[in-house]
Amino acid sequence: MTSSNTTRSPGLNGTHPTAEPETWRERLRRFGYVARSAVDIRECLVPPFPRSPSRLWPLTRIDPARAYRAEKMMSRLGPVLVAVLAGAIRFWRLGQPRAVVFDETYYAKDAWSLLRLGYEGTWPDRTVSDAQILAHPQVVPLSDTGAFVAHPPTGKWVIAVGEWMFGLTPFGWRFMTAVLGTLSVLMLCRIGRRLFRSTLLGCLAGTLLAMDGLHVVMSRNALLDLIVMFFVLAAFGCLLIDRDHARARLAAALPVGVDGRVRPDASVGARAGMGVRPWRLAAGVFLGLAASTKWNGLYVLAFFVIMTALWDVGARRIAGARYPYQAVLRRDFGWSFLSLVPVALVTYLATWTGWFLSDNGYGRHLADGRAGSWSWIPAPLRSLVHYEYSVYLFNVGLHTPHQYESNPWSWLVMGRPVLFYYESPKPGQNGCRAAADCSQTVLALGTPLLWWSACCALVYLLYRWALRRDWRAGAVLCAVGAGYLPWFLYQDRTIFSFYAVVFVPYLCLAVSMMVGALLGPPGATDKRRAGGAVAAGVLVLLIAWNFIYFFPIYTGQTIPYADWHARMWLDSWV
Repeated sequence: MTSSNTTRSPGLNGTHPTAEPETWRERLRRFGYVARSAVDIRECLVPPFPRSPSRLWPLTRIDPARAYRAEKMMSRLGPVLVAVLAGAIRFWRLGQPRAVVFDETYYAKDAWSLLRLGYEGTWPDRTVSDAQILAHPQVVPLSDTGAFVAHPPTGKWVIAVGEWMFGLTPFGWRFMTAVLGTLSVLMLCRIGRRLFRSTLLGCLAGTLLAMDGLHVVMSRNALLDLIVMFFVLAAFGCLLIDRDHARARLAAALPVGVDGRVRPDASVGARAGMGVRPWRLAAGVFLGLAASTKWNGLYVLAFFVIMTALWDVGARRIAGARYPYQAVLRRDFGWSFLSLVPVALVTYLATWTGWFLSDNGYGRHLADGRAGSWSWIPAPLRSLVHYEYSVYLFNVGLHTPHQYESNPWSWLVMGRPVLFYYESPKPGQNGCRAAADCSQTVLALGTPLLWWSACCALVYLLYRWALRRDWRAGAVLCAVGAGYLPWFLYQDRTIFSFYAVVFVPYLCLAVSMMVGALLGPPGATDKRRAGGAVAAGVLVLLIAWNFIYFFPIYTGQTIPYADWHARMWLDSWV
């Protein structure tokens, strides 16, 4: 018999056969390399959505035609059902606790100021103004004197929509973050389906996001980071659609052989255009909105520009271009850059319209009447540049110690969550039915088993990207890196673990991709599929149980102190 790693040939004069050395492909196979079989180039450029039931349906013994119809229906209905679940979680008792929670003291008030003045006005002492806003009758002590604020206006305009509809109340200022949190779950289901070509894995990613504690907490409180997450996820989805559409146009330009298969062509691969790309323009708008909510959106813009350029390189290489990098630089990169960076910049400036139109906005007239080498630039723009430079100096110089600050190294393992709210009701007060004191808390903590599973999933994706050249793994890793890695540049700054909500959706995609591997490859036996389904089901059920267990401390429910303490699995969570 022949070995899988060697080949044998008959020896001379009846001598024993000798082993031939392994080829480089055989050596790489031991590290996960699999040679690509001959397929239609169209399927390499744009993998089709499956036209037969997924590999789990045979386990149910359902007729294949009926299973296919059910799966087609679930591709539309499944994401909606998951979003309904997410919305129920996020809107349940949204106005509780009736308090100004953590940084809501800044953003809820600034949103109201934008709604009334068009720019951020001045408020008195936080403690005093918080009490006046929550009082009956309500007092709104807003002054029209412009205030220095640390973040651009878009996120606060989003919060202001809820306040416009429901007033300056806890429900009003939390309404829009709950809406965006719910919509982000729906988007992730659709993004996961397009990324993995699987309704099951797409809906699983959305379900995991619906059950992530950090995402729930940030959806139920009026902070800016959830809004950044939403715009970044929308941009990621737009770029995925753009990738499919552009590659489809490139595939349509390639020649077709006599066997009906599309063939690569060096000339077409290097010179063919990919047409108008409106989805890339939309991604530029969303990235501009992300950056105009918090500046960490600028890092995402940089990562995504590089990611899309590499996607185009891969498309032209598959299409047959001999020098794909040169082809992209000549045909694609310029338009790609213009579709993302200048569009994002124009969007960013447009979000400052209220400040430009005001007279009392902070620093609005700083550059008026000043001469100099930059005087050819309109004074309002120069005033904005001066203002934003002051904001930059403030942000990078923020070193004030905080009880719940944390280093980015600890974020993935949830080393130091942030306590947003804590009260200790006495027996008989605020729903406390225990014999001793109770706890009422809102803790910005991701669902632990989900995040710890995601750590393993990221390692698996690194393997898939580095050794299997799986672009899906690379896309997810790029999005995680865009939201995570820049914070390592500011380790001496006061930063918090809830900033990680920006890349939570991609952790859910990573876990879904790992679950897909557990379910087995397409050619796996029924026994292998059944075993994989059991392992995947156990993991998902454990994550669901973990979320339900921690749900009271995500939503400010009153529970006995002993029950609260039992949920503090790590000393650093207290």
